Amino acid sequence: QVQLVESGGGLVQAGGSLRLSCAASGRTFSNYIMGWIRQAPGKEREVVAAVHWGSDTTYSADSVKGRFTISRDNTRNTVYLEMDSLKREDTAVYYCAAAFSPVPSDIAALDIASYRFWGQGTQVTVSS
Repeated sequence: QVQLVESGGGLVQAGGSLRLSCAASGRTFSNYIMGWIRQAPGKEREVVAAVHWGSDTTYSADSVKGRFTISRDNTRNTVYLEMDSLKREDTAVYYCAAAFSPVPSDIAALDIASYRFWGQGTQVTVSS
């Protein structure tokens, strides 16, 4: 079965950086969009960045553009989220998730409802 395992979260000061990793297994993901989705306390889940595995097309939310970069490594079957210039409002649980999509689709990438498979999440806390 599909397994998505996140790692790399932690406590960081504002302005700092973190890199999250998502190890994916259980199938070939070339027809999937892999997303990083976060949920802050008291807020709804938000797609912050996504990548269509097969085409390497990327998407990102306006709130993180220029600060967060998503990438994938085919040899390691891993998706990364490089987070720079972190702000307190980036504090959240970050989830890795997968959405079936044979072709790149910004609509699917940025829609929470598209994601069928989810990891357990990793906490990111940004202090001032």
